[in-house]
Amino acid sequence: MSKSHVSKSHAKFGRSWWPAHILVWGYAVLLAVPLYYFVASSFKSNDAIFGSPLAPPASLGLDNFTTAFRTAGLGTAVVNSALVTVVALALTLGLAIPAAFALARSEGRAASVIEKVFSLGFLIPTFAALFPTFLLAAAAGLFHTRTFMVLLLPATALPLSVVILVQFMRTIPKEMEEAARMDGASTFAVLRHVYTPMCLPGIATVLLLNFLSFWNEYLYSLVLIGPDPDLRTVQVALPTLKSVTGTDYGVLTAGTVLTLVPVWLVYTVLQKRMQTALVSGAVKM
Repeated sequence: MSKSHVSKSHAKFGRSWWPAHILVWGYAVLLAVPLYYFVASSFKSNDAIFGSPLAPPASLGLDNFTTAFRTAGLGTAVVNSALVTVVALALTLGLAIPAAFALARSEGRAASVIEKVFSLGFLIPTFAALFPTFLLAAAAGLFHTRTFMVLLLPATALPLSVVILVQFMRTIPKEMEEAARMDGASTFAVLRHVYTPMCLPGIATVLLLNFLSFWNEYLYSLVLIGPDPDLRTVQVALPTLKSVTGTDYGVLTAGTVLTLVPVWLVYTVLQKRMQTALVSGAVKM
C-alpha cells in the first residue's frame, strides 16, 4: 500500500470522527458550566448569585463553608456517613465476593437459578420496600440507629455486586485454579490468591458504585436513622440549611460542595481500576 493511499485513509478516517469530537466537547461543556456555576456560587452571597450567576466570585473567602459546617453540624454528619458507608461496603464485599466465587465455579441448574434470584433484586423498587423495612427495624429494636442502616445497605447492593463479580470471575481460566490446587491451595486460598487479585477492576467498580449509592442515600437514612444531630447522615443534615424565611444559597451550595469532596477523592482513587474493568469488558464482548 502506498504512502499516499495510507495518508488519504487516515485523513478520511479523521474526518469521520469530527461529529464524535463535537458531541464529546459539547457534552463536556454541558457538564462543566453547571459545575462551575455550582462551585462559584459557594463563594457568593444571594445577591451575587442572582445578580451575576456566571461571574466569578469577588473573593475566595471560606465564610459560607464555615457557616454551613457549623449550622448543619456537617462534621458529625460526615463522620456518621463515613462510618455507615465504610462498614456497609466491607460487609457488601465480604458477602458478594464469596457468593460470586461460588456461582462462577458452579455449572449446575441450582447455580443458574440462584444467579437469576440475585438478578431479581433489580426489580424491587426502593419505595416498595420502605414500609416493610420500617416494620423490620422497629421489630428488631434497631429503629433510629445506624446499625440497621449498616445491615440494610449491603442487602440492597448485593444483587448488582454479585452479578458484576460473577462475570469477572468467569473470565479467569480454570487452569489457574487447577495449578493452585496442585500446589496444595485450599478453596479459601484459591479465592484469596487467584480470583480476588485478578478481579480487582471488578471489585473497584463494585466499590465505586456502592460508595456513591451509600453516601448519597437519603430516604432510608431519613426514615430509619432520623434527624437526630448526633446520628443523622450528611444527606439528612444538608436540608437543614434551608430556612422558611429565606435560604442562603451560597451557604447551601458550600455545604453541598463539602459533601462532594469525599466522592471526588474516592472516584479519583478508583477511576483507573473502573476504566480497566470497562475496557476489558468491552474487549471480551
